[in-house]
Amino acid sequence: MRLATFNVASARAADGTTDLSAYRAAIRELDADVLALQEVDRDQPRSGGADLTRCAAEAMGAVEQVFAPTLYGTPGRRWTAAGEQHRDGPAYGCALLSRVPLHDVHLVRIPAAPVALPLWVPGPGLVVVREEPRVAVVARADLGPRRSATVVATHLPFVPGWKQWQLVRLVRSLEHLPDPLLLLGDLNLQGSASRLSGYRSLAQAPTFPSSRPRLQLDHVLLRGRTEDLGTVTGTSTPALGVSDHRPLVVDVDLAG
Repeated sequence: MRLATFNVASARAADGTTDLSAYRAAIRELDADVLALQEVDRDQPRSGGADLTRCAAEAMGAVEQVFAPTLYGTPGRRWTAAGEQHRDGPAYGCALLSRVPLHDVHLVRIPAAPVALPLWVPGPGLVVVREEPRVAVVARADLGPRRSATVVATHLPFVPGWKQWQLVRLVRSLEHLPDPLLLLGDLNLQGSASRLSGYRSLAQAPTFPSSRPRLQLDHVLLRGRTEDLGTVTGTSTPALGVSDHRPLVVDVDLAG
C-alpha cells in the first residue's frame, strides 16, 4: 500500500508554466494507492480550466475522489470562502484520492487567520494578502481484508503561530475518530508537526523546494499503533518536474 501527499501548486512546473500532460504523468509515476493533494485548481484559467482532481484520479486509477474547495474564485484575487453549499465555477482547495473504498467522508472547516499579512511576490514585490480558509478531508479507508484506517488530508498556512493553532485545533476535532489515523498534507511545519499533534512521523525527508529540498513541510503522520497499520517498508521524495514541492511517499506492508 502506497500512501502519498503532494502539494501540486496548481500543476505548475518550476518555470511557472502549466503542463497538464506532465501533471498526469507525474501522478501516474507516483503510483499512490491513497493520495492527498494540496493547492488543487478547478476551472482556473492559470491551469487551463482543468479539474485537477479529476485529472489525477484518471491518471492513478482512483475509485474514489473528493475535492474540498477552500474558496470559490481565484486565490490572490477575488474570492469568497467555501461553505457547505456547492458552487460551480473556479475553485481551489485540497483533494483526497484513493484506489480503495472510502466511507464516512466529511470535511472539517478550519478558520482563516483574522488579519491580512504582507507577502513577497515576484514582480509586484511586497503585497498584503488576505489569508485563505483551510479544510481537512476526513474518511475511513478500506485498506485490505479486516484492515481500515482513518485518513485525513489537509493544507495548513504559512502564518507563524496561526498554523500551530490550526493543527492543534484539527487534532482535537479528530479525537473521537478511530485509530489508526493517518494525517497527510502540507502542514507548513517541520519537526514541530509531530510534537504538536502527538502523532508519529512515518517519513522524515525534506520536500521543499523541489529543486534542492531543505525543509520538510509535507508530512505523513500516524496516530495509533504502528502494528495496526502495518510495516513501513520504504519512503521517498521523487522529483517529478511538477510543483515547487516534492511529494512525500510512504510504502506500507499491510501484512507486516
